[in-house]
Amino acid sequence: FSGNFTILLFHYDGQTTEWDEFEWSKQAIHVSVRRQTKWWYAKRFLHPDIVAPYDYIFIWDEDLGVEHFNAEEYIKLVRKHGLEISQPGLEPNKGLTWQMTKRRGDREVHKETEEKPGWCNHPHVPPCAAFVEIMAPVFSRDAWRCVWHMIQNDLVHGWGLDFALRKCVEPAHEKIGVVDAQWIVHQSVPSLGNQV
Repeated sequence: FSGNFTILLFHYDGQTTEWDEFEWSKQAIHVSVRRQTKWWYAKRFLHPDIVAPYDYIFIWDEDLGVEHFNAEEYIKLVRKHGLEISQPGLEPNKGLTWQMTKRRGDREVHKETEEKPGWCNHPHVPPCAAFVEIMAPVFSRDAWRCVWHMIQNDLVHGWGLDFALRKCVEPAHEKIGVVDAQWIVHQSVPSLGNQV
């Protein structure tokens, strides 16, 4: 990671020293509260006024493969395409995911897709447009201010939040998209298990 990023790791399992083997982890901020989730942490530690110095906020799950991802290049593409809420494309042959969030190899970014028949009442609404999954969202400063207010204090998994994100940017079908040129793999490692 470059000096342009601050890394904040939220530990729900109490295991913080295991990260010491990674040099970048020594520069990270570690917050540990057992049996909590990323949205619980985000509501308490990522208040919009606290993170206001940052242009973008990445709120990612722990089970993502980032071998094909470069954060600096990602931000360049987000700016180029005017995205306020985004995510990297997901490897299409790994795990279950929406069509919208699957990586396409023929473009830098996509903002719409076709889903299964009957799943989209309108081509500009989720899950066919204005949609990213909750596992790896990236928010602009302004979008995060809105999203932060949508998060309930006791939110666990964030299911359904991805369908509401479009309320935070206008026009959502142009400001929300998937960055195909920088992609990740959802490794589908069970997280939290029966802890919550």
